[in-house]
Order: sequence, then structure tokens, then C-alpha cells
Amino acid sequence: MKTRVHLHLDPDTRAEAQRRLKSVRGHVEGILRMLDEEGVYCVDVLKQIKAVEGALDKVGELILRSHLRDHVVTAAQRGDTDQIVDELMEVLKYR
Repeated sequence: MKTRVHLHLDPDTRAEAQRRLKSVRGHVEGILRMLDEEGVYCVDVLKQIKAVEGALDKVGELILRSHLRDHVVTAAQRGDTDQIVDELMEVLKYR
């Protein structure tokens, strides 16, 4: 069994993901405020939820792109190709 090198998320990607997720957090807080309103319209809430889902998808794509670029393409050099593929298959089954 090969020793696993500890891989890290690229600092620029991490910072961008944090920025985007803070924006998502604000958006979710806005949805919660909408739900405090008695007269809120269902479709308006659904539109906002879809916007949050889209923003989260973009964060996921950002991190996936970083992982592919920084870790997957170098897996053969490190000798952990099978483990990297297994990790991605595990993550992608939740999509």
C-alpha cells in the first residue's frame, strides 16, 4: 500500500470559494427573511432557492476544476491514481 501524500486546496481557489460562499450565505439569509413575510409568494422563494443552488454549483465547479488541475493530472506521478479516481467517483455519486 502506498503512502498517501496530503493534498491541499489551492489558496487562490480556497479564497474564491470562501468569497462565493459568503455571498451564498447572504442570499440564504435573504430567503429566510422572505419567509418571515406572511404574504411571500411561493414562486419568488423558489426562484431564490434556484439562484442559491446555481451559486453552490459554481463553487463546486471551481473546486472540482482545481482538484482536476492540481491533483488528478499529477496522480500517476505520485502513484495514487486509483485512490484519486475512487475519491472522485465517491463525490460524483452525490451529484
